[in-house]
Amino acid sequence: MYNNFFGLRESPFNVTPDPHFLWVNPTYMEAFATLQYGIEEKKGFVLITGEVGTGKTTLLRKLMRTMGSSIHSVFIFNTYLTFTELLRLILRDLGLTAQSEDRINMIEELNAYLIEQLSRGHIVCVLIDEAQNLSDDALEGVRLLSNLETDKEKLIQIVLMGQPELRERLDQPQLRQLKQRVVLECRLAPLTNEEVRAYIDFRLHAAGYEGPELFRSDAVERISLYSKGIPRLINVICDNALLTAYAGSETTVTRQMIEESAHDLRLTKHVRRGSPPPELETANRQAAGFQSKEDDRAWESGSTEVFSRQERRLARRGGTG
Repeated sequence: MYNNFFGLRESPFNVTPDPHFLWVNPTYMEAFATLQYGIEEKKGFVLITGEVGTGKTTLLRKLMRTMGSSIHSVFIFNTYLTFTELLRLILRDLGLTAQSEDRINMIEELNAYLIEQLSRGHIVCVLIDEAQNLSDDALEGVRLLSNLETDKEKLIQIVLMGQPELRERLDQPQLRQLKQRVVLECRLAPLTNEEVRAYIDFRLHAAGYEGPELFRSDAVERISLYSKGIPRLINVICDNALLTAYAGSETTVTRQMIEESAHDLRLTKHVRRGSPPPELETANRQAAGFQSKEDDRAWESGSTEVFSRQERRLARRGGTG
């Protein structure tokens, strides 16, 4: 809607996991290098954790784009699965047809495929996003897959990507065998106040912006405050603020616009009280398009106000663009 007004080729603050917009700092570089090393050196298990909205999925998609033709990857994003369902998905994505629904037969079929790829000098990896949602049975099954190995190396490389509670689950006694198999681990942290400015500028330039500074310094400070350094929330706030600027025919984003956007997104209450934001997960899910029924009802009470404000802004602008 506002792209032409600001001279943008595309929207800079979408919440989709587009690797083109992956901004890297030392933490992300370390995580990316850990993933590459773990897979290419056949280390078996790699664990990457991070809060909701810190860019875990984007990191995985970037990794997949950089893999050579000798690396065969399976990307699992729906983790509300039994181990049998997970195994079936792995076989399907590798181009294999399960001859039986029996676990043992499917594992034997997978093992034969892995040995064939090893003889060709190829690597097979399974990338599991949102791994904290896997049941204990499914996690135990994933551990058993790591037993597919030769005397010298692992036949399948497994990446577990998930929220911080995944680490807590691996501390449980029943999952200690899996925890012991994790060879490499990294954590993605929220951006620092200084990194928020660099992140915003990078995404603007990646979207084709070549004009003067679009977000004022005091506006960036408020973005950092309300987003808590979570990239997804930075995107949501910036997108709303650009819409506000566009509606008012303003060429820069001010602190007042950020305050208004943060209020619309209900991100201001926890800042005043100094406590963790109960709205954080709801805002993240609303931005990503995934909500529980409770979240839908909670958001519904505020969404009418948000959209009516945006409609009033556009009306002042003279149309929907």
